Amino acid sequence: TNIGAAPRNYFSSNEHFAKSAMARYRPEEFVKLVEKYGILYYEKKLGQLFCTDSAQRIVDLLEGECREAGAEIRLKTKIVDVTPLERPEGTGPRYRIVTETGEIFAESVVVATGGPSVPKIGATDFGQRLAAKLGLDVTPLDAALVSLSMDQKFTGRFGGLSGVSVDTEVSVGSQKFRENILFTHTGLSGPVILQISLHWFPGEKVRINLSPDRPMEAHLMAAKKEGSQKLVRNVFGEFFTERLTEKLCEEFEIPNTPIAQTADATLRKIAERTHRWELIPAANGGYGKAEVTRGGVNTDELSSRSLEAKKHPGLFFIGEVVDVTGWLGGYNFQWAWASGTAAGLHA
Repeated sequence: TNIGAAPRNYFSSNEHFAKSAMARYRPEEFVKLVEKYGILYYEKKLGQLFCTDSAQRIVDLLEGECREAGAEIRLKTKIVDVTPLERPEGTGPRYRIVTETGEIFAESVVVATGGPSVPKIGATDFGQRLAAKLGLDVTPLDAALVSLSMDQKFTGRFGGLSGVSVDTEVSVGSQKFRENILFTHTGLSGPVILQISLHWFPGEKVRINLSPDRPMEAHLMAAKKEGSQKLVRNVFGEFFTERLTEKLCEEFEIPNTPIAQTADATLRKIAERTHRWELIPAANGGYGKAEVTRGGVNTDELSSRSLEAKKHPGLFFIGEVVDVTGWLGGYNFQWAWASGTAAGLHA
């Protein structure tokens, strides 16, 4: 989980939807559960909590809670369909769950099937397709918390820097994140790019501040005022590695002239590009590499208190299958715990 998880850390068409569930099951509650099972943990950074030994301990915890509640876990049981049943006298099961091994009848159904991200582990859009089949609106789905692919011009210039990382501040619209960016052979990745991908839509500009703590204009002007005979690119490169400097000089068209003989307007333009490098990604990295799926069952279709479908009593949607997607760093786990608890108390 993340000890700082709050509704502001989530992307949704309804920014207020997650408030109810998250207020009633806070990160501290899950930490208490972890401690109940004697699982050691530590804070890595930015509130992210990790198991000291293995994440398998969390799986064991969840299985333990299921056993305590008397739950039956059925493995290798593919669900084919879920169908609401007529209840002319208001009694009897509400739903028929059709599986490859038979039928199950239930009073309540909780859909916790996630989204199509990471298909190699069997992830699909089953939950979203089920919701649509039952007449619920589903917002557009896309890969999120994922790398961003760039065009051939960019990869031709920066692809050779694959593996180079630099501290940056990256923004899309009003959203801004500060962490490392990672150059790859297909474009950009790293924690800050994964974060911003949640808020990026095709065609939008991504703005990168390559020097968030040190003003480039002041640095360049100070060198000029001193009468330095260093080349502009060498003064500029004092902020970066040699390999990155070479490619940024090409990208920003930095002149190969002594800084003392370079116009102020030129230096200001270099500084502007450094702190506001604008790029338009070609695409995101796709579901195969994405941490989560953005979009899902429209929150207008659900009760924010119970996650129950307004049109289908006894049918609940929780976690990633819903149009609530958290930032990178344990936030989606906390939404799973909180929304699951909300549904469990009402199912």
